[in-house]
Amino acid sequence: MVERRKPAPARKTAIRKGARNNQRKTTARKAAPKRWSQRVTQQSDALDLKHGVFTLRDPKRIAASLKRSAERSSRRKASAYRSALSMLTFYINRAGKTLPKTQRERLERAKGELKRVFHRE
Repeated sequence: MVERRKPAPARKTAIRKGARNNQRKTTARKAAPKRWSQRVTQQSDALDLKHGVFTLRDPKRIAASLKRSAERSSRRKASAYRSALSMLTFYINRAGKTLPKTQRERLERAKGELKRVFHRE
């Protein structure tokens, strides 16, 4: 017969002395933006976007605003068209399922309009 061993008792992990105190100090820190994607759209090195550009109703106005922002930016690393299109795509992708269907369609039409504005058709 094979003897079965008793399972070893669970070990308690050691907690550093200062670990509990550090948890209390976190409330004094400055609050970071709620989402990293929100921080990207607000503080991107590529573009300085007009506030509420993605909530505009007209795809032509969205495209015009993105073009204006991209062409005025001196910090972008790619062409103005690529920067504007990537910011628009980024916004659509990060919104995911929470983006209403009408708004998603409007932003997709703004992509086509962006192509037309930059003469890329």
